Amino acid sequence: MSGLFAKIKQFSRSPQGQRAIASVRRAASDPRKREQAGGMLRRLRGRRAASAPRACRPSPRLG
Repeated sequence: MSGLFAKIKQFSRSPQGQRAIASVRRAASDPRKREQAGGMLRRLRGRRAASAPRACRPSPRLG
């Protein structure tokens, strides 16, 4: 796992990583984008909580 973090750290220090970080910071400071991200997280959390109790059903056979 430390190899993964080393690659993330290396990317974050590269020029491309710096551009990505700046882009994310700009989006995070925009209230509209924050609301969109919050709505997406709420929907994902809602689906996960709603889908957890269901039992796995086998897929229907074709043919």
